[in-house]
Amino acid sequence: MSLTIVTDDGVVTVTDAALQQIVHQAAESVDGARVRRRHTQIAIETGGARVSLELTAPLGVVLPALARAVQEHVAHALGTMSGVNVAAVDVTVEELD
Repeated sequence: MSLTIVTDDGVVTVTDAALQQIVHQAAESVDGARVRRRHTQIAIETGGARVSLELTAPLGVVLPALARAVQEHVAHALGTMSGVNVAAVDVTVEELD
């Protein structure tokens, strides 16, 4: 899936790979969060983007706080860099290390 943005000057296409890279870098900018890359999904619909990603987190971290920080970073980065409204960022902590 890619994102197509039509402007007065032409068309801008943001590929799925670029969207995933934005999401991964934003999530991993949160201290301790590591994205399980094969488990990231981005759906762009009329209501906005919905991101679903899985994380590995360090043992001892407060998981709800980590997940909230990842949600905020991902929504901000995706919204700022692609101009898409982010409806939801669903985070699953799958593994502790």
